[in-house]
Amino acid sequence: MGTQPRVQRRLGGNRAALFVYAMEGLENMAFVANAVSLVTYFFGYMNFSLTKSATTLTNFLGTAFLLALVGGLISDTYLSRFKTCVLFACMELLGYGILTVQARFHQLRPIPCKDLAPTQMSQCEAATGGHAAILYTGLYLVALGTGGIKAALPALGADQFDEKDPKEAAQLSSFFNWFLFSLTIGAIIGVTFIVWIGVNLGWDWSFIVCTLTILFAIVFICMGNSLYRNNVPKGSPLIRIIQVFVAAFRNRKLPIPDNTDKLHEIHEKRGGDNFEILKRTDQFRFFDRAAIARSSTGAATNSGPWRLCTVTQVEETKILIRMLPIIVSTIFMNTCLAQLQTFTIQQSTTMNTNLGGFKVPGPSVPVIPLMFMFVLIPLYDRVFVPLARRITGIPTGIRHLQRIGIGLVLSAVSMAVAGFVETHRKSVAIKHNMVDSREPLPISVFWLGFQYAIFGAADMFTLIGLLEFFYAESSAGMKSLGTAISWCSVAFGYFTSTVVVEVVNKVSGGWLANNNLNRDNLNYFYWLLSVLSVVNFGFYLVCASWYRYKTVENEQDDSKDNVDMA
Repeated sequence: MGTQPRVQRRLGGNRAALFVYAMEGLENMAFVANAVSLVTYFFGYMNFSLTKSATTLTNFLGTAFLLALVGGLISDTYLSRFKTCVLFACMELLGYGILTVQARFHQLRPIPCKDLAPTQMSQCEAATGGHAAILYTGLYLVALGTGGIKAALPALGADQFDEKDPKEAAQLSSFFNWFLFSLTIGAIIGVTFIVWIGVNLGWDWSFIVCTLTILFAIVFICMGNSLYRNNVPKGSPLIRIIQVFVAAFRNRKLPIPDNTDKLHEIHEKRGGDNFEILKRTDQFRFFDRAAIARSSTGAATNSGPWRLCTVTQVEETKILIRMLPIIVSTIFMNTCLAQLQTFTIQQSTTMNTNLGGFKVPGPSVPVIPLMFMFVLIPLYDRVFVPLARRITGIPTGIRHLQRIGIGLVLSAVSMAVAGFVETHRKSVAIKHNMVDSREPLPISVFWLGFQYAIFGAADMFTLIGLLEFFYAESSAGMKSLGTAISWCSVAFGYFTSTVVVEVVNKVSGGWLANNNLNRDNLNYFYWLLSVLSVVNFGFYLVCASWYRYKTVENEQDDSKDNVDMA
């Protein structure tokens, strides 16, 4: 017993987190490179229409983030987070391998329409049958793999820091910032180097590089295995939550005791170091009935998890219910992100993309916000957080919900700025009589940097704020699932983006109906998104003020630290 604490201290910490950063950077390098450029592969190599190409990409991205739920459930129920990362990375590796083989051998894909002579255009057919099956198999193996990694990898990294230790609590907050930093570095290399390879050397080489990056990601995460603090799966969190619903319904006619200390709880330490007891909260009192013992003495005579649950299990359910409005209130920001990604790329094709004699490829334009994030993240972690920590006494500088709220405000500002930039771009087209011209307008593409920079800052606050919030607030038995739920905001943002455009087009009479941005009213659309973002922020304020932070009661001498963290 005397040697165990020393062994535990040698595990985890920043040294173990380095391998997590490496895997995230490499995995995101491949994922983001394809996220910004796959539409050209679908259109040019699979002969999909522009509409189907865009829809296929949006569905792929949305599904990838949604499949994080699968990874989260497996990690919390069956496997450690490390094993989950390796398993899903192997799936992603297989997916990229399939895409590489299809891009390499022309027999496995349709003849590209651009390679056909005008007299052979009857042979121009979109990928169907076996060709489509190979494409979608590879594509959605990548989606499944990256989804599982997004659920388990942030939680694996965060597990390396003990939030009960004041020093490690501060390091935990920094971990999420540097996790985003590694994600950003990977994305920068992906949208520049890998996109350049796809444009100049071919898609087969692009997929080969993606395959190799995932292979190296697996190697790096395995290299740190001896250093990790690994979680012990506690069984399915979904089963535990369903048990609370069933037990509460069965006990619906029982009165809740005035002395809530009589509610059922198990105080013996279980499940190793991850054991925790959650303090009862006064919200959703109906579910407290799941912890009512039916005997007169209060003993748990009605054995069975479907009839009697612990207070901790009930609070675990309440936590998930309280989290749902928070995640719903952040979906619209990711809808705006999806619009910014698609329409800003289209705007860039009408502008001067020369930079010192080098022509910036359209899919590489997202490097602008990434470069801003590259600069802002270290400033936030090394300057803002220490200053805020001195004022508030909170290890994270500001509370998680405050950080998310700042990001939502900045996203509304970004949409407003995007409207003004688009107005200026259209005025240049009118001034130079180039409304219907296909030539680049005499305005630099870096005007788009204004809206991108602000949205990059918004992403820095909200994305990592959500990850940190869901990890911190989730119970010990559902950390990966909590992380996965935070990614669902991005998933639904992508899924709703197409609906938003179609609805606005119908209601407005065709703001975005033309194939010519110089005649569309994209600026009005951006301003509408800004106004809706303000309304969404009001909804978020209501949800955030209603939220009750969890309180852990593991050990008496830990209670103060837990209250401070809340």
